[in-house]
Amino acid sequence: MGQLEDIQVFIRIVEAGGIGKAADQLNMAKSAVSRRLTDLENRLATKLIQRTTRTLNLTEAGQVYYQSAIKVVDSFETLNHSVHTSDHTLTGTLRIALPLSFGLTHLSPILEEFAKLHPQLTLKLDFSDREVDLIEEGVDLAFRIGELKETAIQARKIVPIRFVVAASPDYLKQAGLPNTPQDLKQHKILQYSGDQNQEWPFVDPQGTQHSVALESQLIANNGDFLMQMAIAGHGVLFSPTFIVWQALISGQLQPILTDYQLRELNAYVIYPQTRFLSQKARVFIDFIVEHFGKKAPWDEALDVMHEAR
Repeated sequence: MGQLEDIQVFIRIVEAGGIGKAADQLNMAKSAVSRRLTDLENRLATKLIQRTTRTLNLTEAGQVYYQSAIKVVDSFETLNHSVHTSDHTLTGTLRIALPLSFGLTHLSPILEEFAKLHPQLTLKLDFSDREVDLIEEGVDLAFRIGELKETAIQARKIVPIRFVVAASPDYLKQAGLPNTPQDLKQHKILQYSGDQNQEWPFVDPQGTQHSVALESQLIANNGDFLMQMAIAGHGVLFSPTFIVWQALISGQLQPILTDYQLRELNAYVIYPQTRFLSQKARVFIDFIVEHFGKKAPWDEALDVMHEAR
């Protein structure tokens, strides 16, 4: 292993926050990672990282070396890619974190097509609704739905995310149709536990905002499960349309409070601000953006249904 590989290991140690985590991400023994760092420091005749049993801190020289090392490695990746520009071959590994329901339903077909186009590229995918730490976990790209609060990331908008309040026709026949958001207090509520805002927001036809805090009958961390519970008549749910659109079209779920506007978020692809965006990541992002266009296909289907009615 040469100096460039040692530099790559050093970067991973810094960004992972420790030798053990870097070893896991690199699929190397912890002792081998530690040895690579020692070899690099011996070659430079300077200490890059102060290590104790519990902490890892960059020295002043380590800070300077880290910033330069990122540029060196990114330039090396760009150079490698330049020899493949004639046949558009992508190589190496692209690590992507995806939300569970959105990823499985709407991104899987795109990923399958992308994998066909780039058979020499390894895709390492993590399907989960948790918010991953891109740098600490060694992730190249992540999909994020909602408002972006982190300052250490770059983002590219992929597609708008709309919401609907809905329940099954059988449930509404028994429980009654709510006419205002406050009426929901008399209904069984199905709540997504990953939503940090436990109040459901509405805007009435006059433009007045209403936020309704509701007690939940059932709480779960998966939107597909909540949809199935709603179809089965267990209550009312507040859901992104990308989950329930087919149930709405088939009539298994009925939208309610349609005179009120609901929040609209966006789906983004994010990546660390401190890192150069590799060519394989750029190609993937462009592929995703081109696939979706300006409007989500599930929302187009819902709009066609509404116009037909």
